[in-house]
Amino acid sequence: MPLNSPINDPLQQFVTGTLYVVATPIGNLNDITFRALETFEKVELIAAEDTRHTKKLLAHFNIKSRLISYHEHNEEQSTKGILDKLKSGASVALVSSAGTPTVSDPGYRLINTAIKEKIKVVPIPGVSAAITALSVSGLPSDRFSFIGFLPPKSKKRREQLEALIDFASTLIFYESPRRIIAVVEEMMEIMGDRYAVLSREMTKTYEEFLRGNFSELLAELKTRQTIKGEITLLVSGDKIEKPFCFEDIRPQVEVELKKGETGVLQLSKKLSISCGVSKNMLYDKIIELKSTIEQVSDGEKGDNKNG
Repeated sequence: MPLNSPINDPLQQFVTGTLYVVATPIGNLNDITFRALETFEKVELIAAEDTRHTKKLLAHFNIKSRLISYHEHNEEQSTKGILDKLKSGASVALVSSAGTPTVSDPGYRLINTAIKEKIKVVPIPGVSAAITALSVSGLPSDRFSFIGFLPPKSKKRREQLEALIDFASTLIFYESPRRIIAVVEEMMEIMGDRYAVLSREMTKTYEEFLRGNFSELLAELKTRQTIKGEITLLVSGDKIEKPFCFEDIRPQVEVELKKGETGVLQLSKKLSISCGVSKNMLYDKIIELKSTIEQVSDGEKGDNKNG
């Protein structure tokens, strides 16, 4: 089939069923689309990340469809069974607990295999927590990087954050309420005191958006006895303009350079965290200053020889 053929070509006959990838509400059930409801009505099977959660959604709209469990722990086993159903001509809807399937949720294996098996895969678009939070964040949205959940262990998490320091785009993370304080503390230590937007309980009764630098967010979060709800955290990119002047720290840098105990790269990283600016920009400035200091030093040595 040509690449520019319409998706719903009436002349094309599919022997197999269709896999529908259906986005569902992240909180407010009224955010469901008419097309999603129509899809649930017509498919023979709904593969759900959490069948209990999806049952509540279907019951709210008085939809009775057969449900099976499809989550990260049974993904490999369930994929085969679902593919057999699709190959026999049955249509299947894939849903996650909330939002768009495969966006930090299971589904990649099934979709990837279905494509390889030439089974028709149709998206039923709708809500995504990442895009919902980005749309009201006030942060640049022309370029953004979706990171999702960071590793649970601090060592791996810190390594990933180190790798993200120089990203110019807005960074989007998902995080659990029980880890959010520890994660923001690590972000501030590694990335500097950046501006961020914390989105919690979006589209629900207690929807909340906290805006400010990491230090301000931490101060607020630490006043709370408990933190509830899934969190989407957006962090400003490394190249956002900041009120920073290198001349303000020039004396400090000169002292460090003259001591000769810290390399330029190490010094750049250290100051990047404390100043909240790009370490690459600092590196260039420090190299330039180091060159100036060396030229002055060489000139003074030459004058002493001549004298």
